[in-house]
Amino acid sequence: MAGLEDGLTGVVGARTAKALASALELNTVGDLLRHYPRRYARRGELTDIAGLEIGEHVTVLARVEHATKKPMRSRKGSILEVTITDGQRRLSCAFFGNQTWRERELRPGRTGLFAGKVTAFRRTLQLANPEYELVDSESDYGTDSEGPSAVDDFLSQIIPVYPAAQGLPSWRIGNAVRQTLELLDREPDPLPEWLRSEQGLVSLFEALHGIHRPDSDDALQAARTRLKWDEALAVQLVFAGRRHAVGARPAPSCPPKRGGIAEAFDGRLPFRLTEGQHEIGEALRTDLAGEHPMNRLLQGEVGSGKTIVALRAMLQVVDAGRQAALLAPTEVLAAQHARSLRDLLGGLARAGELGGEDHATRVTLLTGSLPARRRKEALLDAASGAAGIVVGTHALLGEHVSFADLAFVVVDEQHRFGVEQRDALRTRAGENVSPHVLVMTATPIPRTVAMTVYGDLETSSLRELPSGRSPIATTVVPAAEKPAWLDRAWQRVREEVGKGHQAYVVCPRIGDEPPSDKTERPPVAVLDVAPELEHGALEGLRVGVLHGRLPADDKDAVMRAFAEGELDVLVATTVIEVGVNVPNATVMVIMDADRFGVSQLHQLRGRVGRGEVPGLCLLVTETLDGTSTRARLAAVESTTDGFELSKLDLELRREGDILGAAQSGTRSGLKLLSLLRDEDVIGAARRVAQRVIDDDPELTGHPGLAGLVADTIDDDRAEYLEKT
Repeated sequence: MAGLEDGLTGVVGARTAKALASALELNTVGDLLRHYPRRYARRGELTDIAGLEIGEHVTVLARVEHATKKPMRSRKGSILEVTITDGQRRLSCAFFGNQTWRERELRPGRTGLFAGKVTAFRRTLQLANPEYELVDSESDYGTDSEGPSAVDDFLSQIIPVYPAAQGLPSWRIGNAVRQTLELLDREPDPLPEWLRSEQGLVSLFEALHGIHRPDSDDALQAARTRLKWDEALAVQLVFAGRRHAVGARPAPSCPPKRGGIAEAFDGRLPFRLTEGQHEIGEALRTDLAGEHPMNRLLQGEVGSGKTIVALRAMLQVVDAGRQAALLAPTEVLAAQHARSLRDLLGGLARAGELGGEDHATRVTLLTGSLPARRRKEALLDAASGAAGIVVGTHALLGEHVSFADLAFVVVDEQHRFGVEQRDALRTRAGENVSPHVLVMTATPIPRTVAMTVYGDLETSSLRELPSGRSPIATTVVPAAEKPAWLDRAWQRVREEVGKGHQAYVVCPRIGDEPPSDKTERPPVAVLDVAPELEHGALEGLRVGVLHGRLPADDKDAVMRAFAEGELDVLVATTVIEVGVNVPNATVMVIMDADRFGVSQLHQLRGRVGRGEVPGLCLLVTETLDGTSTRARLAAVESTTDGFELSKLDLELRREGDILGAAQSGTRSGLKLLSLLRDEDVIGAARRVAQRVIDDDPELTGHPGLAGLVADTIDDDRAEYLEKT
């Protein structure tokens, strides 16, 4: 018999175990059995070919439409070109070499599983030398040397199709899973019996059999529900533990003050707050006045006015005689925030300076690349309390940075920071004290994602845009298919500049990186595109360059020059993704747009249309029509609703990657849980987790649940329980 922690060699044999480890990093019985089928094929139903992605390893169930043998041009031998179809779209398979026996097998009308890496040949999707196994009535129903073949699966109604790799097709993984399940031991279940009974969940043993070898749709559904519960509960136990730990340390109370800087600022606002800004402002006002640490996520569309909400809250803290820190992900954004806050506050930000007003405070910028003298002054401002608001990057996390009385931390663009970094900031408030925390993101997040990825935070949303924001039109430019469209894109840039406006050109790469050994074309780079445009399509225009590796003073100088209209076009990396505000910029061209995610594209285009003139965003790509990448770009083209796009983003990519990327960068165990469709499971797991942690904060009485957390979230056993 075999347990989940056992190695695979004694279960599936050394050769298969080695292949699973090297290709898919599956080393134990548990690793293999949690390598769940990507989908299930069914007898009589062919795989939908639309949406296949170039570069991915796929397994498709398809029918041979026709096969043609052609001589090779450059060397001896022949190519067997086989076209397979799902009834709607076609996929080409190319077999190289004289393989007469394949001609006899792959006759029109035959059905089979075809596995390989998707490539493009002459602008057509292709599988080169795919592995295949025919599964129709003409196939040989015998077994091979590694056990039962995929045909045995095909004889049942539901056929598991696994995420595969080169040389390790789905059916070989299925064979290994079959052998492993036959030897699987019944170990103690990590979920307590009372919970399984309360929620109507099958045992883990039954679930693992049901997910891999379902004998009915009901059995498959029961298995999926149980395994989703494992994932959801593990995540919610983490966050319930964090909420318990943070709540155990009081926060500095910052009650509102009449006649202070906050009231003075509100009195001179040149616009009316939106209903959402006012409502969330009241919630923050109440939270900051209490001694229970505020932990709130503020999400809102690009330009929805999150900065004003955060600033009003920071001024309440300053009125209480304490300090606030604003943490930004890049130096460009930190410098922009500092300038923006000073501009908004005017004389209220010039304490001790000529022109400073009553109740004034000081806004100090602290980044890693400040000159020594300015850095020393900023450190002194923070430590002495002279600065009521300190704006910075990761430099604020340094051990040598101290605050006089830090009570409130604002983290901009939460998806750039993990929980460890938030915890590091919390320690800056002093021993046995936990500051209030507000994290902000312009990437709208569905409620279920907020519960799962930011489960230790209360969530507030700004959906209403302030008046004065202009619409943004978005168009996909298929440069390879229609090169004239790219020429027209540069003409549009010249037209906008001719009207007195400005433009961004965004590239995914700087261009000073070491050369790659990859055969495919590298992403276009700022340092290549800028001179090409200056001496080509945009000759005569004033072109500037901005990227993350420029010295801080140079970055600031370029950004100021663009903001003041001294540059017509800014060729930049994603350093301009968030926070950069130049109302005169009306057009953005994003090169190799397929290299960016849906939410990132939405963030980027939010840099235009910030004034009275409508914005235009052009998404340049060489990807083929019909791929999932083009579907992503089409989604961005079709709507400017960030909340809708956030759902589409989840539907088009693997949801299980989100937790690891957003939290600590470690291996994530979310494989089945759908952050869009499993709201009921996530909500119920959150309630159960809170009950468990309230009764047993360190899970000492629930070893099974502690193990579940460690297996699902990362390899550092229960590290989250030590975070404060």
